[in-house]
Amino acid sequence: MATFSYRARNATGEVVRGTLVADTTAAAARLLAERSLMPVELDQVEAAQKSLLTGKARRVKLAKVGMMYEQLADLLGAGVPLLRALTVLSSQSSSPALTRVLREVYESVSGGDSLADAMAKHPHAFPELHASMVRAGEKGGFLEDVLKRLSDFVARQDALRNKFISAMIYPCLLFCGASAVVVLIMAFVVPKIRPVLENQTLPLPTRIIFGLSDLLQYHYPSVGAVLVGVLIVLVGYFRTPAGRATKNHLQLRAPGFGKIYTMVALCRFCRIFGTLLANGIPILQSLRIAKDSTGNVVLAEAVEKAAENVRHGEPLAAPLAASKVFPPMIVDMIAVAEESNTLDKVLVEIAKTQEERTAQQIDFAVRMLEPLMLMLMGGMIGFIAVALLLPILLMAASGMK
Repeated sequence: MATFSYRARNATGEVVRGTLVADTTAAAARLLAERSLMPVELDQVEAAQKSLLTGKARRVKLAKVGMMYEQLADLLGAGVPLLRALTVLSSQSSSPALTRVLREVYESVSGGDSLADAMAKHPHAFPELHASMVRAGEKGGFLEDVLKRLSDFVARQDALRNKFISAMIYPCLLFCGASAVVVLIMAFVVPKIRPVLENQTLPLPTRIIFGLSDLLQYHYPSVGAVLVGVLIVLVGYFRTPAGRATKNHLQLRAPGFGKIYTMVALCRFCRIFGTLLANGIPILQSLRIAKDSTGNVVLAEAVEKAAENVRHGEPLAAPLAASKVFPPMIVDMIAVAEESNTLDKVLVEIAKTQEERTAQQIDFAVRMLEPLMLMLMGGMIGFIAVALLLPILLMAASGMK
Protein backbone atom coordinates (compact mmCIF):
# COMPACT_ATOMS: atom_id res chain seq x y z
CA MET A 1 0.00 0.00 0.00
CA ALA A 2 1.17 3.51 -0.85
CA THR A 3 0.12 6.99 0.23
CA PHE A 4 -1.07 9.53 -2.33
CA SER A 5 -1.67 13.22 -1.90
CA TYR A 6 -4.31 14.68 -4.16
CA ARG A 7 -5.87 17.94 -5.27
CA ALA A 8 -9.31 17.43 -6.78
CA ARG A 9 -12.59 19.18 -7.53
CA ASN A 10 -15.93 18.06 -6.17
CA ALA A 11 -19.34 18.21 -7.87
CA THR A 12 -19.69 21.95 -7.13
CA GLY A 13 -16.24 22.75 -8.52
CA GLU A 14 -14.58 23.41 -5.16
CA VAL A 15 -10.93 22.39 -4.71
CA VAL A 16 -10.43 19.56 -2.22
CA ARG A 17 -7.03 18.46 -0.90
CA GLY A 18 -6.12 15.38 1.11
CA THR A 19 -4.38 12.02 1.19
CA LEU A 20 -5.47 8.43 0.66
CA VAL A 21 -3.97 4.95 0.70
CA ALA A 22 -4.08 2.69 -2.37
CA ASP A 23 -2.03 0.02 -4.14
CA THR A 24 -1.42 1.97 -7.35
CA THR A 25 -2.07 5.38 -8.89
CA ALA A 26 -4.97 3.91 -10.89
CA ALA A 27 -6.52 2.51 -7.72
CA ALA A 28 -6.18 5.90 -6.06
CA ALA A 29 -7.92 7.55 -9.02
CA ARG A 30 -10.78 5.03 -8.74
CA LEU A 31 -11.17 5.82 -5.05
CA LEU A 32 -11.44 9.52 -5.87
CA ALA A 33 -14.05 8.76 -8.54
CA GLU A 34 -16.08 6.77 -6.00
CA ARG A 35 -16.06 9.89 -3.80
CA SER A 36 -17.29 12.00 -6.72
CA LEU A 37 -13.97 13.83 -6.97
CA MET A 38 -12.21 14.80 -10.19
CA PRO A 39 -8.42 14.56 -9.63
CA VAL A 40 -6.32 17.54 -10.66
CA GLU A 41 -3.06 16.41 -9.05
CA LEU A 42 -2.27 12.94 -7.71
CA ASP A 43 1.22 12.23 -6.36
CA GLN A 44 2.65 9.40 -4.34
CA VAL A 45 4.32 10.45 -1.07
CA GLU A 46 6.41 8.63 1.50
CA ALA A 47 4.65 7.75 4.75
CA ALA A 48 7.90 8.39 6.57
CA GLN A 49 11.40 9.56 5.82
CA LYS A 50 13.96 6.87 5.04
CA SER A 51 17.19 6.38 6.90
CA LEU A 52 20.26 6.92 4.73
CA LEU A 53 22.07 4.03 6.41
CA THR A 54 19.40 1.32 6.59
CA GLY A 55 16.87 2.48 4.00
CA LYS A 56 14.11 1.84 6.52
CA ALA A 57 11.56 4.31 7.79
CA ARG A 58 12.82 6.60 10.50
CA ARG A 59 11.05 6.44 13.81
CA VAL A 60 8.69 9.25 14.76
CA LYS A 61 9.86 11.02 17.90
CA LEU A 62 8.60 9.26 21.01
CA ALA A 63 7.59 12.53 22.69
CA LYS A 64 5.32 13.40 19.74
CA VAL A 65 3.68 9.98 19.88
CA GLY A 66 3.07 10.26 23.64
CA MET A 67 1.47 13.68 23.22
CA MET A 68 -0.75 12.27 20.47
CA TYR A 69 -1.93 9.46 22.78
CA GLU A 70 -2.92 11.98 25.45
CA GLN A 71 -4.79 14.19 22.97
CA LEU A 72 -6.58 11.20 21.43
CA ALA A 73 -7.68 10.01 24.89
CA ASP A 74 -9.03 13.50 25.70
CA LEU A 75 -10.96 13.67 22.41
CA LEU A 76 -12.46 10.21 22.88
CA GLY A 77 -13.34 11.05 26.48
CA ALA A 78 -15.19 14.14 25.25
CA GLY A 79 -17.33 11.98 22.99
CA VAL A 80 -15.58 12.72 19.69
CA PRO A 81 -15.78 9.75 17.28
CA LEU A 82 -12.50 8.00 16.52
CA LEU A 83 -12.35 8.98 12.84
CA ARG A 84 -13.09 12.61 13.65
CA ALA A 85 -10.46 12.55 16.40
CA LEU A 86 -7.83 11.20 14.01
CA THR A 87 -8.69 13.92 11.51
CA VAL A 88 -8.29 16.63 14.16
CA LEU A 89 -4.97 15.24 15.36
CA SER A 90 -3.55 14.90 11.85
CA SER A 91 -4.41 18.53 11.10
CA GLN A 92 -2.95 19.85 14.36
CA SER A 93 0.21 17.75 14.69
CA SER A 94 3.47 19.71 14.62
CA SER A 95 5.35 16.71 13.18
CA PRO A 96 4.99 16.24 9.40
CA ALA A 97 5.98 12.58 9.70
CA LEU A 98 3.34 11.92 12.38
CA THR A 99 0.76 13.82 10.31
CA ARG A 100 1.34 11.50 7.35
CA VAL A 101 1.14 8.44 9.58
CA LEU A 102 -2.12 9.59 11.21
CA ARG A 103 -3.67 10.16 7.80
CA GLU A 104 -2.80 6.60 6.83
CA VAL A 105 -4.20 5.33 10.14
CA TYR A 106 -7.40 7.25 9.36
CA GLU A 107 -7.64 5.61 5.94
CA SER A 108 -7.11 2.14 7.45
CA VAL A 109 -9.69 2.66 10.21
CA SER A 110 -12.24 4.10 7.76
CA GLY A 111 -11.62 1.02 5.62
CA GLY A 112 -12.67 -1.29 8.45
CA ASP A 113 -9.44 -1.96 10.37
CA SER A 114 -9.27 -1.59 14.12
CA LEU A 115 -7.13 1.18 15.55
CA ALA A 116 -4.57 -1.35 16.79
CA ASP A 117 -4.30 -3.03 13.39
CA ALA A 118 -3.92 0.36 11.69
CA MET A 119 -1.16 1.31 14.14
CA ALA A 120 0.62 -2.02 13.65
CA LYS A 121 1.14 -1.12 9.98
CA HIS A 122 3.48 1.69 11.07
CA PRO A 123 6.08 0.18 13.43
CA HIS A 124 8.37 3.19 12.83
CA ALA A 125 5.80 5.31 14.69
CA PHE A 126 3.97 2.86 16.99
CA PRO A 127 6.01 0.07 18.62
CA GLU A 128 4.49 -3.40 18.76
CA LEU A 129 3.90 -3.02 22.49
CA HIS A 130 1.77 0.09 21.96
CA ALA A 131 -0.35 -1.64 19.33
CA SER A 132 -0.85 -4.64 21.65
CA MET A 133 -1.98 -2.44 24.52
CA VAL A 134 -4.37 -0.51 22.27
CA ARG A 135 -5.76 -3.83 21.01
CA ALA A 136 -6.38 -4.87 24.60
CA GLY A 137 -8.15 -1.57 25.29
CA GLU A 138 -10.36 -1.94 22.21
CA LYS A 139 -11.36 -5.49 23.11
CA GLY A 140 -11.89 -4.65 26.76
CA GLY A 141 -13.77 -1.40 26.22
CA PHE A 142 -11.27 0.84 28.04
CA LEU A 143 -9.39 2.40 25.13
CA GLU A 144 -9.28 5.85 26.75
CA ASP A 145 -7.67 4.41 29.88
CA VAL A 146 -5.06 2.55 27.82
CA LEU A 147 -4.23 5.67 25.79
CA LYS A 148 -3.74 7.72 28.96
CA ARG A 149 -1.54 5.03 30.47
CA LEU A 150 0.42 4.82 27.22
CA SER A 151 0.91 8.58 27.32
CA ASP A 152 2.22 8.37 30.90
CA PHE A 153 4.40 5.38 30.00
CA VAL A 154 5.88 7.15 26.96
CA ALA A 155 6.47 10.31 29.00
CA ARG A 156 8.33 8.34 31.70
CA GLN A 157 10.29 6.45 29.06
CA ASP A 158 11.26 9.67 27.28
CA ALA A 159 12.20 11.34 30.57
CA LEU A 160 14.30 8.33 31.55
CA ARG A 161 16.04 8.34 28.16
CA ASN A 162 16.82 12.06 28.48
CA LYS A 163 18.04 11.56 32.03
CA PHE A 164 20.21 8.65 30.96
CA ILE A 165 21.69 10.65 28.07
CA SER A 166 22.40 13.62 30.35
CA ALA A 167 24.06 11.36 32.91
CA MET A 168 26.17 9.65 30.24
CA ILE A 169 27.49 12.77 28.49
CA TYR A 170 30.40 13.28 30.90
CA PRO A 171 31.39 9.58 31.14
CA CYS A 172 31.19 9.24 27.33
CA LEU A 173 33.44 12.26 26.86
CA LEU A 174 35.89 10.71 29.29
CA PHE A 175 35.65 7.38 27.49
CA CYS A 176 36.33 8.96 24.08
CA GLY A 177 39.25 10.96 25.47
CA ALA A 178 40.70 7.98 27.27
CA SER A 179 40.25 5.75 24.20
CA ALA A 180 42.08 8.30 22.04
CA VAL A 181 44.91 8.43 24.57
CA VAL A 182 45.10 4.63 24.69
CA VAL A 183 45.24 4.37 20.88
CA LEU A 184 47.99 7.00 20.69
CA ILE A 185 50.01 5.23 23.39
CA MET A 186 49.58 1.82 21.77
CA ALA A 187 50.32 3.05 18.23
CA PHE A 188 53.17 5.53 18.86
CA VAL A 189 54.58 5.33 22.40
CA VAL A 190 54.73 1.56 22.91
CA PRO A 191 56.66 0.88 19.64
CA LYS A 192 59.38 3.30 20.76
CA ILE A 193 59.68 1.77 24.24
CA ARG A 194 59.49 -1.81 23.02
CA PRO A 195 63.11 -2.19 21.75
CA VAL A 196 64.40 -1.19 25.18
CA LEU A 197 62.26 -3.77 26.98
CA GLU A 198 62.50 -6.78 24.63
CA ASN A 199 65.97 -7.84 25.80
CA GLN A 200 64.53 -9.61 28.86
CA THR A 201 61.80 -12.03 29.78
CA LEU A 202 58.64 -9.98 29.69
CA PRO A 203 55.77 -10.41 32.16
CA LEU A 204 52.31 -11.33 30.88
CA PRO A 205 50.76 -7.80 31.08
CA THR A 206 53.60 -6.40 28.95
CA ARG A 207 53.22 -9.17 26.35
CA ILE A 208 49.48 -8.40 26.15
CA ILE A 209 50.17 -4.70 25.57
CA PHE A 210 52.77 -5.47 22.88
CA GLY A 211 50.35 -7.82 21.15
CA LEU A 212 47.60 -5.19 21.11
CA SER A 213 50.08 -2.65 19.81
CA ASP A 214 50.97 -4.96 16.91
CA LEU A 215 47.27 -5.35 16.08
CA LEU A 216 46.80 -1.58 15.94
CA GLN A 217 49.95 -1.04 13.88
CA TYR A 218 49.94 -3.86 11.36
CA HIS A 219 46.51 -5.55 11.39
CA TYR A 220 44.00 -2.75 11.92
CA PRO A 221 42.21 -3.36 8.56
CA SER A 222 41.64 -7.01 9.47
CA VAL A 223 40.53 -6.13 13.00
CA GLY A 224 38.09 -3.54 11.66
CA ALA A 225 36.70 -5.97 9.09
CA VAL A 226 36.21 -8.67 11.75
CA LEU A 227 34.41 -6.28 14.09
CA VAL A 228 32.10 -5.06 11.32
CA GLY A 229 31.43 -8.65 10.26
CA VAL A 230 30.58 -9.72 13.81
CA LEU A 231 28.27 -6.72 14.19
CA ILE A 232 26.43 -7.54 10.95
CA VAL A 233 26.04 -11.20 11.95
CA LEU A 234 24.71 -10.29 15.41
CA VAL A 235 22.24 -7.76 14.04
CA GLY A 236 20.98 -10.27 11.49
CA TYR A 237 20.70 -13.00 14.11
CA PHE A 238 18.77 -10.86 16.59
CA ARG A 239 16.20 -10.14 13.88
CA THR A 240 15.34 -13.85 13.57
CA PRO A 241 12.80 -15.51 15.91
CA ALA A 242 15.55 -17.51 17.63
CA GLY A 243 17.67 -14.36 17.93
CA ARG A 244 14.82 -12.38 19.47
CA ALA A 245 14.28 -15.16 22.00
CA THR A 246 17.99 -15.13 22.84
CA LYS A 247 17.96 -11.34 23.20
CA ASN A 248 14.92 -11.53 25.48
CA HIS A 249 16.67 -14.15 27.65
CA LEU A 250 19.72 -11.88 27.91
CA GLN A 251 17.53 -8.90 28.81
CA LEU A 252 15.98 -10.84 31.68
CA ARG A 253 19.31 -12.17 32.99
CA ALA A 254 21.58 -9.17 32.41
CA PRO A 255 23.53 -8.32 35.58
CA GLY A 256 22.03 -5.31 37.33
CA PHE A 257 19.62 -4.23 34.60
CA GLY A 258 17.98 -7.64 34.10
CA LYS A 259 15.90 -7.38 37.26
CA ILE A 260 14.83 -3.83 36.39
CA TYR A 261 13.82 -4.87 32.86
CA THR A 262 11.85 -7.83 34.22
CA MET A 263 9.95 -5.71 36.73
CA VAL A 264 9.08 -3.06 34.15
CA ALA A 265 7.64 -5.74 31.86
CA LEU A 266 5.75 -7.46 34.70
CA CYS A 267 4.29 -4.14 35.88
CA ARG A 268 2.85 -3.56 32.42
CA PHE A 269 1.43 -7.08 32.37
CA CYS A 270 -0.15 -6.80 35.83
CA ARG A 271 -1.74 -3.42 35.07
CA ILE A 272 -3.22 -4.52 31.74
CA PHE A 273 -4.32 -7.90 33.12
CA GLY A 274 -5.96 -6.33 36.17
CA THR A 275 -7.72 -3.67 34.08
CA LEU A 276 -9.07 -6.33 31.71
CA LEU A 277 -10.46 -8.38 34.60
CA ALA A 278 -11.99 -5.25 36.18
CA ASN A 279 -13.82 -4.58 32.91
CA GLY A 280 -15.40 -8.02 32.89
CA ILE A 281 -13.12 -9.81 30.40
CA PRO A 282 -12.82 -13.57 31.19
CA ILE A 283 -9.52 -14.59 32.71
CA LEU A 284 -8.36 -16.76 29.78
CA GLN A 285 -9.03 -14.04 27.23
CA SER A 286 -7.44 -11.46 29.53
CA LEU A 287 -4.29 -13.55 29.85
CA ARG A 288 -3.93 -13.95 26.09
CA ILE A 289 -4.44 -10.23 25.52
CA ALA A 290 -2.20 -9.07 28.36
CA LYS A 291 0.71 -11.38 27.52
CA ASP A 292 1.63 -9.22 24.52
CA SER A 293 2.03 -6.19 26.79
CA THR A 294 5.16 -7.71 28.36
CA GLY A 295 7.15 -6.99 25.21
CA ASN A 296 9.24 -10.09 25.88
CA VAL A 297 8.95 -13.48 24.18
CA VAL A 298 10.05 -15.41 27.29
CA LEU A 299 7.51 -13.74 29.57
CA ALA A 300 4.79 -14.08 26.94
CA GLU A 301 5.46 -17.83 26.66
CA ALA A 302 5.27 -18.17 30.45
CA VAL A 303 1.89 -16.42 30.49
CA GLU A 304 0.66 -18.55 27.58
CA LYS A 305 1.57 -21.73 29.47
CA ALA A 306 -0.20 -20.36 32.55
CA ALA A 307 -3.31 -19.74 30.44
CA GLU A 308 -3.28 -23.36 29.26
CA ASN A 309 -3.04 -24.58 32.85
CA VAL A 310 -5.88 -22.30 33.92
CA ARG A 311 -7.98 -23.77 31.10
CA HIS A 312 -7.60 -27.16 32.83
CA GLY A 313 -8.81 -25.77 36.13
CA GLU A 314 -5.50 -25.10 37.89
CA PRO A 315 -4.85 -21.91 39.87
CA LEU A 316 -3.00 -19.11 38.09
CA ALA A 317 -0.27 -18.73 40.71
CA ALA A 318 1.11 -22.29 40.38
CA PRO A 319 2.12 -22.16 36.68
CA LEU A 320 3.48 -18.64 37.09
CA ALA A 321 5.69 -19.84 39.94
CA ALA A 322 6.85 -22.82 37.86
CA SER A 323 7.97 -20.49 35.06
CA LYS A 324 10.77 -19.07 37.30
CA VAL A 325 10.41 -15.63 35.71
CA PHE A 326 7.79 -14.20 38.08
CA PRO A 327 9.23 -13.11 41.46
CA PRO A 328 7.96 -15.17 44.42
CA MET A 329 6.50 -12.07 46.09
CA ILE A 330 4.25 -11.31 43.11
CA VAL A 331 3.25 -14.97 42.81
CA ASP A 332 2.28 -15.08 46.52
CA MET A 333 0.18 -11.93 46.19
CA ILE A 334 -1.59 -13.38 43.13
CA ALA A 335 -2.27 -16.63 45.03
CA VAL A 336 -3.84 -14.77 47.96
CA ALA A 337 -5.86 -12.60 45.57
CA GLU A 338 -7.23 -15.69 43.81
CA GLU A 339 -8.39 -17.13 47.11
CA SER A 340 -10.08 -13.88 48.13
CA ASN A 341 -11.51 -13.21 44.63
CA THR A 342 -9.80 -9.79 44.41
CA LEU A 343 -7.38 -10.56 41.62
CA ASP A 344 -8.20 -7.49 39.52
CA LYS A 345 -7.60 -5.04 42.38
CA VAL A 346 -4.46 -6.78 43.61
CA LEU A 347 -2.92 -6.83 40.14
CA VAL A 348 -3.36 -3.09 39.71
CA GLU A 349 -1.96 -2.53 43.21
CA ILE A 350 1.05 -4.75 42.40
CA ALA A 351 1.71 -2.68 39.29
CA LYS A 352 1.47 0.59 41.20
CA THR A 353 3.74 -0.51 44.05
CA GLN A 354 6.36 -2.18 41.88
CA GLU A 355 6.49 0.73 39.44
CA GLU A 356 7.48 3.06 42.29
CA ARG A 357 10.18 0.68 43.50
CA THR A 358 11.45 0.07 39.99
CA ALA A 359 11.68 3.82 39.36
CA GLN A 360 13.94 4.13 42.41
CA GLN A 361 16.11 1.26 41.16
CA ILE A 362 16.42 2.91 37.75
CA ASP A 363 17.49 6.21 39.31
CA PHE A 364 20.11 4.42 41.40
CA ALA A 365 21.40 2.47 38.38
CA VAL A 366 21.73 5.65 36.30
CA ARG A 367 23.65 7.39 39.10
CA MET A 368 26.01 4.42 39.39
CA LEU A 369 26.95 4.44 35.70
CA GLU A 370 29.19 7.50 35.95
CA PRO A 371 31.52 6.21 38.70
CA LEU A 372 31.61 2.77 37.08
CA MET A 373 32.67 4.32 33.78
CA LEU A 374 35.35 6.34 35.53
CA MET A 375 36.64 3.21 37.24
CA LEU A 376 36.73 1.38 33.90
CA MET A 377 38.72 4.15 32.25
CA GLY A 378 41.12 4.35 35.18
CA GLY A 379 41.61 0.61 35.09
CA MET A 380 42.46 0.63 31.37
CA ILE A 381 45.06 3.37 31.66
CA GLY A 382 46.41 1.91 34.89
CA PHE A 383 46.88 -1.50 33.27
CA ILE A 384 48.92 0.03 30.44
CA ALA A 385 51.05 2.00 32.88
CA VAL A 386 51.74 -1.07 35.03
CA ALA A 387 52.50 -3.20 31.96
CA LEU A 388 55.11 -0.70 30.74
CA LEU A 389 56.64 0.04 34.14
CA LEU A 390 56.87 -3.56 35.34
CA PRO A 391 59.79 -4.61 33.05
CA ILE A 392 61.68 -1.43 34.00
CA LEU A 393 61.23 -2.21 37.68
CA LEU A 394 62.36 -5.79 37.09
CA MET A 395 65.45 -4.54 35.25
CA ALA A 396 66.24 -2.17 38.13
CA ALA A 397 65.78 -4.93 40.68
CA SER A 398 68.04 -7.33 38.80
CA GLY A 399 70.70 -4.57 38.38
CA MET A 400 70.71 -3.94 42.11
CA LYS A 401 71.29 -7.61 42.75
